Amino acid sequence: MAYTVTLIPGDGIGPEVTEATRRVIDATGVEIEWEIQEAGGDVMNRYGTPLPQTTLDSIKKNKVALKGPITTPVGTGFRSVNVQLRQSLDLFANYRPAKTIPGVSSRYDDVDLIVVRENTEGLYSGLEHIVVPGVVESLRVITEKASERIVRFAFETALKYKRRKVTAVHKANILKLSDGLYLEVARRIARNYPDIQFEESIVDATAMKLVMDPQAFDVLVMENLFGDIISDLTSGLVGGLGMAPSANIGESYSVFEAVHGSAPDIAGKGVANPSALILSGALMLHHLGEVAAAERMEQAVRRVVAEGTRTTRDLGGESNTREYVEALLEVL
Repeated sequence: MAYTVTLIPGDGIGPEVTEATRRVIDATGVEIEWEIQEAGGDVMNRYGTPLPQTTLDSIKKNKVALKGPITTPVGTGFRSVNVQLRQSLDLFANYRPAKTIPGVSSRYDDVDLIVVRENTEGLYSGLEHIVVPGVVESLRVITEKASERIVRFAFETALKYKRRKVTAVHKANILKLSDGLYLEVARRIARNYPDIQFEESIVDATAMKLVMDPQAFDVLVMENLFGDIISDLTSGLVGGLGMAPSANIGESYSVFEAVHGSAPDIAGKGVANPSALILSGALMLHHLGEVAAAERMEQAVRRVVAEGTRTTRDLGGESNTREYVEALLEVL
């Protein structure tokens, strides 16, 4: 089966890591037509916005996009391209697996968990105003609808990947109405999945437990800000954002991306580590139903990284981006 996928190279190291990812995906034999679109600070002068309507229209047509890192212009009044994409396309679920990869330096050798983050509301709704000079108020929006669909997504994810437990992360002991609503919904949804263990965990205690014993968790689900913080923490448990894949999933559209920055200081030098976007590309193939190809990609990364010498220098190897990709292609 052939697919058409929107490809957004981004800026900084984005074009380098997206090209690397495209080569690896193409080597799996899955037939993809890449429709290249623009976004980011580099397109501001031509479109007056970092996210042109043509890019949004392409994703709406193709349903699936692979996106490189994008620099958000500072002090321009424009929101993050990532936030715009999530809200414009209703990409309500951010899916962030964290799995130990042998050969990547980390404090643990057996982490395997998934963070599911609500993507569209919470503090990231962006509803702020000045009350009086020197006092700013930000509104944290929690709704029953968004809580229901993100918790259900977490349980369906647990079923799909044969996970044993879902943990609802919250702060209902302090935020009694907003997180109280979220927790009430989570308990109600959990009753529909009797074969999956359900537990509740206060967010600050969760952070401590993750550092002390990450194996105690399996699938964690939470609101937007908590998910932003906790998912970066779990990435740190397995070697950092350079090895952290990510998917943003909605009812109709999906965008797969690396969550690290655009690293303009090394752009064009050919030394960027494309692993995070390559692993995100594997998530994309899973989403498309190309499970065997996705697993081959993941295993190629794990094998080359475990060997050590043919990885990029941030992973302890001696290769540049092109040489690392060539090693992956040999394994594939």
